Amino acid sequence: EAPAPAPVEADPFTHPDAQRRFRTVANPEELQRALDYPWDKWAVFLHPAQETLVARNFGGPARVSGSAGTGKTIVALHRAVHLARANPAVRVLLTTFSSALANVLIRKLAQLTAGEPEVAGRIKVGTLDEVALELYTAQFDAPAFASPATLRRLLAQAAKAEGVTKPEKFLHGEWTDVVDAWQIRDWDGYRDVSRLGRKTRLGGKQREGLWAVFQRVLSELDAKGETTWAGVFGRLTVALSAGGTKPFDFAVVDEAQDLGIAQARFLASLAGGQPNALFFAGDLGQRIFQQPFSWKALGLDVRGRSATLRINYRTSHKIRTRADRLLPGSVSDVDGNAENRRGTLSMFEGVAPDVRTFADAAGEGAAVGEWITALLSEGYAAHEIAIFVRADPQLPRAEAAVAAAGADWLVLGEASEGTPGHVAISTMHMAKGLEFRAVAVMACDDEVIPLQERIEAVGDDADLDEVYDTERHLLYVACTRPRDRLLVTGIAPGSEFLADFG
Repeated sequence: EAPAPAPVEADPFTHPDAQRRFRTVANPEELQRALDYPWDKWAVFLHPAQETLVARNFGGPARVSGSAGTGKTIVALHRAVHLARANPAVRVLLTTFSSALANVLIRKLAQLTAGEPEVAGRIKVGTLDEVALELYTAQFDAPAFASPATLRRLLAQAAKAEGVTKPEKFLHGEWTDVVDAWQIRDWDGYRDVSRLGRKTRLGGKQREGLWAVFQRVLSELDAKGETTWAGVFGRLTVALSAGGTKPFDFAVVDEAQDLGIAQARFLASLAGGQPNALFFAGDLGQRIFQQPFSWKALGLDVRGRSATLRINYRTSHKIRTRADRLLPGSVSDVDGNAENRRGTLSMFEGVAPDVRTFADAAGEGAAVGEWITALLSEGYAAHEIAIFVRADPQLPRAEAAVAAAGADWLVLGEASEGTPGHVAISTMHMAKGLEFRAVAVMACDDEVIPLQERIEAVGDDADLDEVYDTERHLLYVACTRPRDRLLVTGIAPGSEFLADFG
C-alpha cells in the first residue's frame, strides 16, 4: 500500500518512504554501531556520491580516485555488478593485482549477488596476470617465462658482444622500463620511443648501440621460445587489435594505479573505444609497482571522466591525517590529472597513532606484544589485529611479537586474508585492500624502509626518485589499513620517513 503523503511541515526523514531508503545517525555511538555491522549488511550500501558513479554512463574510459578508505573497491565491485545487471548476456571482468585482494572481491561479489546466479556467472574475477595467462594459454598455448637471471645473463652477453659498456643496472632498467614494457621490436620503435621517466639522456649513436644489444636479447628469447609478462600482454594486445574476439565487454580495474604499460595497452585494446568499457579505481598515493607513463598516449584518456571520493569510511581522522603526511597534498600523473588529498573527511575521530623506536629488536617485540595483549583484553578479536613489515626478512620480528602476547598468528599469503583466532602477519605489499581494527607496522628501521637494497640497485637517476616515492607509498598503504588503532615501531634511529609521519 502506498504511504499517505506527509504534511508539508513534517520531517521528511521520518516519512515511511524515506525510512525504506536511508537512515540518519544522531550521535557517534549510533554511527559506531553501524560501522560494526558485518560486510553483508553494508554490501548494498552506497553513499549518493558513490552511487552516482556506479550508475553513470561514460563516453570512454573513466577513473575514480580517493585516499585509502574512501570506498574505491566498493564502487568498483558495485560497478561490475551494475554493468552485468544492466546489460544481459555481456561478460564483465573485475580485476586487480594481488590474489589476496581478488579473493576478497570474489567473496564480496558472492554476497552482493546472492540470489542472482545469472549475474554472478557473467562476472569474471581474478588478478590481471591470471586472466592474461588464461587467455594466452587458450589462444597460443602455455607461455614459457624467461627468468630474471636468464634476462640478466643475456643482457650481459649481448653487451659484451656489441662492445657496449653501460652498467648492468642501466641495461636492465632500459630493457625492463622501455624495450620490454613497450614491446619494442625494431629500431624505428626504439629510436622514437620517449623513454619517459629515464633521466639518462641518449644520443642517436648510443641508442643504436643499445638497440643492437636488445635485438640480440630478443633473438635469443625467440630462439628459446621464452617470453616475459609484458610479452604475454603484448601478444594478446596484437591479437585483439587485429580483430580477435574480445573475451569481455566491460572491464573494471581495482588498484588501477599499479597498471603497467603492457597491461594498460591490453586493456585499451580490449575496450576498443566503446562507451563504459573501462572503469578504473585507484589512488596514485598507493602506487607501489610501476614506472609512471602516459595513459592518454595509450588511448586511456580519463580527463572529464574522473571523480574523487572524499568521505573516508574506514580510517579514523587521527590516523588518516598522520598517514597523509607521508605524501604530498596533491599527486599528479603524467597526463596532469591531479588527485588532491585535501578535503577528505573521516567519519570518526579515533585515537592518535603511536610511533615508537627501541634500542633493539627484542625491546620492540616485547612492546608490540604488550600492545597486542592490551587489545585482546579490551575485547579485540585476534583476527581483527594485523602486523605489517617491509619484507620477508622482517617477518620473524612480527612473529616474535605475537608470541610474546601468547597469541596465534597466520602469515598471509597470496590466497589468504586472515583466519579467526589468529593475528594476521604480512609484508606491506600484501596489505593492499585489507582492513583491520588495529595494525602494528613494525621494523621501520633505517635502511629497511626505504629499503637499502633498492637504493643500491638504482641504475638511473630517475629510478632513485621512484624508489623513494614507492617506499613512501608502501608505508602509507600499511598505515592506512587500521580503523581504530595504529602502532608504528622500529629500531632507533628509525626510518627517515618516521619524522614526516610523526
